[in-house]
Amino acid sequence: MKVAIMQPYFFPYIGYFQLLQAVDIFVIYDNIQFSKKGWINRNRILTNGKDEYFTLPLKKDSDYLNVVDRKLSDNFDQDKVKTLRKIKECYRKAPFFEAVFPLIENAFNYQSENLFDFILHSLKLQLDFLKISTEVVISSSLEVDHTLKSQDKVIAICENLKASAYYNPIGGLELYDNESFESKNMKLSFMKSNPIEYPQLGKAFVPWLSMIDVMMFNDKDTIKKYLEDFSFVEK
Repeated sequence: MKVAIMQPYFFPYIGYFQLLQAVDIFVIYDNIQFSKKGWINRNRILTNGKDEYFTLPLKKDSDYLNVVDRKLSDNFDQDKVKTLRKIKECYRKAPFFEAVFPLIENAFNYQSENLFDFILHSLKLQLDFLKISTEVVISSSLEVDHTLKSQDKVIAICENLKASAYYNPIGGLELYDNESFESKNMKLSFMKSNPIEYPQLGKAFVPWLSMIDVMMFNDKDTIKKYLEDFSFVEK
């Protein structure tokens, strides 16, 4: 049983989906502390040949709340109109705009002020669009000690799910050690996305943007090939 565990991200980059497709069970943290500097409620799109952030605005609240306890801002209905207009303007000439923009509208128009629920809904829309059938599990639904942190919590979740392997993005290489996983009869592997490049309206290619960009410029068969274009690094 191959398992991966990640934070929730709003329209994340393709590496997130490569990891998701490569495992049998994908666990999403809902009971993890929200990070302002992370990618949970923001990502990047292509604007006039350059990258630009788009963000889900949140209500002001304690910096120590978990993701599941954060709420969208009271002005979100107004803000989302501006963001959708921006995305439409940026990608209206993209070859797959007509097929993809309704998905994006569906995601932004979801009626929930809860940040985690909002992101989870958008992820399910993308998984359906990409025909990825990996089982998605919410972390708080698992019977583990949720006071555990970092590697200890990951191992506890993997044990609960009877995992034989744990996959993590290459960025977490220094966060985990082989011995701890081997002692639980689990293999630890790190996924590294290979460089992916495709035409972007005649401009110089801007890599690792939101999945929005990938879907706008590529058909589903091509995206399927991209989802398998990675390698594993052993520590």
